[in-house]
Amino acid sequence: MTDAVGSIDKPDAEDEAPESKKTRKGGKRGKKGPLGRLALFYRQIVAELRKVVWPTRNQLTTYTSVVIAFVVVMIGLVTVIDFGFARVIKYVFG
Repeated sequence: MTDAVGSIDKPDAEDEAPESKKTRKGGKRGKKGPLGRLALFYRQIVAELRKVVWPTRNQLTTYTSVVIAFVVVMIGLVTVIDFGFARVIKYVFG
């Protein structure tokens, strides 16, 4: 019987690694001081930001307009509901 990756009967290559191999504790961060870890953190941030697909000016304008229109509609809806509740409360309690 097989799955999408391979045979169920055969273990993966990772499972066949010898047990005598020593693993390092801490990985890359194990031997660096606080400033080295901070530099690594900022390098990783820059690397992730380079992967981002930034919107074009036209897309940004469209998205901003949609968000502003949605917020205005929601403000209007909440205002109408608030005035309605205020009138109901005023009617019930005098």
